[in-house]
Amino acid sequence: MQRLDNMAKNVKFIYVIILLLFIFLVIIVCDSAFVPNSGPCTTDKDCKQVKGYIARCRKGYCMQSVKRTWSSYSR
Repeated sequence: MQRLDNMAKNVKFIYVIILLLFIFLVIIVCDSAFVPNSGPCTTDKDCKQVKGYIARCRKGYCMQSVKRTWSSYSR
């Protein structure tokens, strides 16, 4: 009985390690796919426009967000 209990604990431990590694890898991939800020600005025209993103000047820095279209909301 003790042996089965230890095996179950080992399986749970390995499962948690795999989940943590997966979350870590997802964070790395998402962070690398992020378009960095262009830098300081005073107006929206100072921000570099990138295809598929909307660049706006917010609090003195260019912030880019994903451009949404009506087709992206379809089911």
